[in-house]
Parts: sequence; structure tokens; C-alpha cells
Amino acid sequence: MTNVARMTLHSRYPAISDLKARARRRIPHFVWEYLDSATGVEATQRRNREALDRVLLNPSILHGEFEPNLSTTLLGKKHPLPVGIAPVGMSGLIWPGAEQMLARAAAKEGLPYTLSTVASQLPEDVGPHAGEHAWFQLYPPRDPEIRDDILTRAKAAGFTTLVLTVDVPVASRRERQTRGGLTNPPKLTPRLAMQSAQCPAWLNGIRKTGMPRMRLMDSYSDIKGALPSTQHIGYLLRTSPDWDYFKSLRKVWDGPLIVKGVGRPHDAARLTDEGADAIWVSNHAGRQFDGGPATIEVLPGVRAATTLPVIFDSGIEGGLDILRALALGADFVMLGRAFHYGLAALGEPGAAHVIDILRQDMISNMGQIGAQTLKDMPDCLRSTQ
Repeated sequence: MTNVARMTLHSRYPAISDLKARARRRIPHFVWEYLDSATGVEATQRRNREALDRVLLNPSILHGEFEPNLSTTLLGKKHPLPVGIAPVGMSGLIWPGAEQMLARAAAKEGLPYTLSTVASQLPEDVGPHAGEHAWFQLYPPRDPEIRDDILTRAKAAGFTTLVLTVDVPVASRRERQTRGGLTNPPKLTPRLAMQSAQCPAWLNGIRKTGMPRMRLMDSYSDIKGALPSTQHIGYLLRTSPDWDYFKSLRKVWDGPLIVKGVGRPHDAARLTDEGADAIWVSNHAGRQFDGGPATIEVLPGVRAATTLPVIFDSGIEGGLDILRALALGADFVMLGRAFHYGLAALGEPGAAHVIDILRQDMISNMGQIGAQTLKDMPDCLRSTQ
């Protein structure tokens, strides 16, 4: 992207919220409900936002001219930003070709990209685009042979870091998504076809790529027919993991192992003892449970309970939110929805634009509070009340 094109995008879409508004107009309603919804009355999703807004950073003065250093090291690898792309199932439904687009954007910037077990593309088709920071997110298969085969395929495709998701023990209800009429695999009923016809860019892309499916899961099952989108084929093959499952996974995966969905300090402490390499604090952006605390509220307790790197997600809407998480103890921050808003709004250039927005927002806010590096962020914290 040229500097002129980049400046034009910033003048038209300076914030993630601008991309979100455009995305909603460019994708069918049932796809929007899949991307944007949470579960229940979406109280947890609102708490994520409200709690982030309560985290205040105290501006400092008389630091002279400086350019903040946004680089950081995670799991032995240096990144120019403390930012990565979180796993989102069926990305290709949100925007055709999404997985490869996001992998390319992350690789170009030297950032992690995380492919979901229930992506619409196979690891073999995405790994070559993701560069050296390719992560693979695992919804744990019940059958150890299937698990080991998935891990072998992911490793062969270039995925070096494994992310075990533990906060989805059962399917959530996601009422908005259900009312939207989506099934797995997606099927264009007359109602959904009418919605699709109103979004020609999305529909043309789907015509080229085909209707998305959970291709990796499909390769291990011959189950036919459509399921509710909240109870997809992955649930027919997976299990709810326990501590023994984690221990067995630790034995068979010889690379970095991250556990995603941690919210209690004692769980973080035990994972530290049991051989995890990083803790990922997340409430699935409010998509699983509507009665839990905001993720930012549990972050300090988890940080205090472990010496491992702490990754954070849920509710992040800009660079200031990233700084808030870093101030409260996170080492790295992942975003999922934001990158998909970018793709749905602008196509492939949207992913790079999201990274630009986050970078510029972080630089601006670090300048305001006098933070030279990311390690300065805890000293800038004023209040969480």
C-alpha cells in the first residue's frame, strides 16, 4: 500500500469503529450477526467495554520530543507491536479468503496470526502465508489419533505455536446468531439469499471461493446435514479438556503451548507448574458466558499468579485499549473482530489498515502519557475504578 493510499484510508476510516460501520453495510445480516454478536443479553460484552473505559492512565509532561518504541518480545521472538490476530472460526464466511488475507498481513508486519481449528481453510493452505509467527488454535479432539494427526498437519504446514482453547466446554447459545438463521455448513435459504444479494462484493467473493465449510473438521467426519451454527461439526468431534488432557497435549506438542481462556489466578498458577508457556486471559469476547466479569478486571490477578507471559483479548477497540491492558500486566494483546471488520469494510487492504490504526493510536497515546516504551505502561496507571 502506498503512503498516499494509506493516508486516504486514515482520512476516511481513522478508527476501528469506522471500519465496523462500513463492514455492517457490506456483509449480509446473518454474517454480521455471526461476527458481531455475543451470548445472552450481551452483558459480558458490554462489561468488557465499560471496564476498559474505567482504566485510566495519568499523562506525564516535559519529556521532550521522542518516538515511542512499540516493539516487544514474546516467547523468544521479537515483534514490532504487542499485537496479534486472534483465532476466529469460519473467517471465510465473514469475508471470502479471510484466512489467507490475515495470514499475509500478519506475516508482512512480523505479527502472530492464529488459525482456528474451525477455520474455513486447511492449515496446509494457510500456513505458507503466515510466515514465522504462525500459531494454531486447537479445539481439543476427543480421539487422540485425530488430535495427533491435526497437530502433525499443523506443524508440517509451518505452525510453530499451539493455542489450546479451554473456555468453550459446551456450545453457547448466541441468540442473535441463532435468530440470524446461520447453519453449519452455511446454507443459503431464500431469506439468507436475499440478504446476500444486497451485498454484491461479498457474494462475488463467495462465488469464487465457494460456500465456506470447516474443512479441517470435515476431513475427519462424514456427517451429513446442517447443524445450528452454535453446535457445529467441531462439537461432534471434540471434548471438554481436563488437566490430564492438558498434560497429554504437553507431552505430544514440542513447541510453545499457550492456554487460552484463563480467568482465575489459581488456574494460571497451576498451568505455570504444569508446563504451559504462556497464559491467555480471555472471556471469548462475551460469546460463551454472559454472567462473568470483564476480562480486564481479572487480568491483574492472573498477572500476579504467574511468571509466564500473559496474553490478553476481549473488548479491545483501539490502541488505547491495548495500552490499558499492558498497564495492567499483559505482555501481548490479540484482536479478532477488529481485523474482520477491516476485511469486511475494505477487503484485503483492511487488515493492514487495522494494524496502522492500532500503531498510530498507540504512538499518539504513549506520547500523551510520556511512555517511551511498553515497559513504562504500568507506571502510567492511575486507576481501575
